[in-house]
Amino acid sequence: MAVCETCGNDYARAFTVSRDGKSWTFDSIECAASKLAPSCAHCGCRVLGHGVEHDQTVYCCAHCARLSGHKELVDSV
Repeated sequence: MAVCETCGNDYARAFTVSRDGKSWTFDSIECAASKLAPSCAHCGCRVLGHGVEHDQTVYCCAHCARLSGHKELVDSV
């Protein structure tokens, strides 16, 4: 069995995620997201969807981007 790198659970159905030449083992999507998903620069929540970006800074939504001074950013319509 493989051990989840986020929670330490030894799980028979663990899976591996690879990105940029690195690999991690997880027991759930939740653990993978908490380790790999970016955090909103304003509110700190994990960005699991597209979010919005300004100069490589990630926000979960246009509302958070606007609160951080980026009035031009809008959510997809």
